[in-house]
Amino acid sequence: MSDYETGDTGYDGGDSYGNYEAGQDHQSLDQLHQVDASQSNYDNQFNVYEQDHAAAESTSFDQGHQVSYTDASGAQYQESDFTSYDHSAAETDHVFAAEGSESASSSEFHQLDAIQARLDSAFTSMTEINGGNGGGTAELGVASN
Repeated sequence: MSDYETGDTGYDGGDSYGNYEAGQDHQSLDQLHQVDASQSNYDNQFNVYEQDHAAAESTSFDQGHQVSYTDASGAQYQESDFTSYDHSAAETDHVFAAEGSESASSSEFHQLDAIQARLDSAFTSMTEINGGNGGGTAELGVASN
């Protein structure tokens, strides 16, 4: 509460001026700060292994024996032995292997900051101008709660 008081010792025609002002000021600040971020990763790795093997074998064995005999009377004797061995083999191997991995990840980040401030202030201003011919003055008294 503000009071304005003037005391007068008498008016003698001089100039006197008084100004009194009081008030309050209220201000507020609201601010938002927002951050949104995301990250995605993808990775894959695949490997293929292959192996071929081939083998061939061939064996051939031949053996022969022949005996021929004629005596004086003209009789004949004949003997023949023959051995033949053949072997063939073929072998093929094929190995196939595959391996792989795949991964994916994703992350998100959200942040919200709120700032709120309230500023309150009070002020009082007073001006007194005295002037004049007879020396008259004004007395001001201010009381505020």
